[in-house]
Amino acid sequence: MSHLGGVEAIAGVAYDVAVRGGYIAGPVYDGVMFIGAPVLALGLGAALSGTALADEELELFGHPGTATSIFIGSFIMAHLVLVVVRSHANREVFSRHPRRFVAAPALVLLLLCASDWVLAVAIVVTTWWDVVHSSLQTFGLGRIYDARQGNPPELGRRLDLGLNLLLYAGPVLAGATLLDHLMSFAAFERVGAAVFRQVPVYAEAHQAALARGLLLVGAGFLVVYALGYLRLARRGYRVSPQKLALLVCTGACSIFTWGFNSFGEAFFIMNFFHAWQYFGLVWWTERGNLRRRLGVDGRRWGGALALGLVLVLAFGYGVWAECVDGRQQRVALAVTLVVSLMHFWYDGFIWSVRRRAV
Repeated sequence: MSHLGGVEAIAGVAYDVAVRGGYIAGPVYDGVMFIGAPVLALGLGAALSGTALADEELELFGHPGTATSIFIGSFIMAHLVLVVVRSHANREVFSRHPRRFVAAPALVLLLLCASDWVLAVAIVVTTWWDVVHSSLQTFGLGRIYDARQGNPPELGRRLDLGLNLLLYAGPVLAGATLLDHLMSFAAFERVGAAVFRQVPVYAEAHQAALARGLLLVGAGFLVVYALGYLRLARRGYRVSPQKLALLVCTGACSIFTWGFNSFGEAFFIMNFFHAWQYFGLVWWTERGNLRRRLGVDGRRWGGALALGLVLVLAFGYGVWAECVDGRQQRVALAVTLVVSLMHFWYDGFIWSVRRRAV
């Protein structure tokens, strides 16, 4: 949605408010898959920290790493390719944008295979688009919860967008993991553009000033956000407790994890809950379509069969993408980049609630 890049708000869903009490699926499903996902990931990261699963080296298909690093890498890749369940396996969605879903990835793949410059740019763009995309997933879920309360699609949209970017991207830019995110600029060395390699060095030298600036800007924006919603409340805005809980859980987890690299498991924690939420969203929205496409709709074990097939295919790709050596196999690296870029882009419109696509 990891934007859910494009989920914003739904109009005319009063029946959902009455039936689901403001939830997307229900209190238990939402609590586990969406709202409580950051807390679940934080607890899991804390539990794994310092254990053999997180510290002992192993190999899977020749790929070195720890059990947790290989798992989270595979989980990330699995959730990225999962977008095809919505974009290509859903006939209604696919029929709206066939050229985007067929021609665009083929063209990007050709460019990545043909040009080292395009490949280097794609590596950096993918790293930083992922940060924005992840913040927009929380933004999207929050807008859905607002819509479940009957609020209009545009009400508070810009405030929510700014807050989610601040809560997710802010700790990345000002915290302990900034240099990890900037290492993607090393991709420019293969094209002889060593000047870009100085970006991490420059950022490290000025990170303290950047952190102070973000704290000041962030504090000011939080005041603007609170005053803005007080004004909207006077105009009839109805507070969604689900959205409030989601923002609190995500913000606290992001600051604690990205900002301080708590337990040394920041990458695991933040990516786990993001991918977990995405699996929850795709399954909830596409479960009926998948059962019909597989011809098992109405059968006793139809849902389990559909879910099992999705998990096997998604994790099959995920394990391959995590273990393949992109440094030696140009085409394989290009394929994984195409899947990532298309995931970020597709999410921007296939989940658009303003267009009633959810």
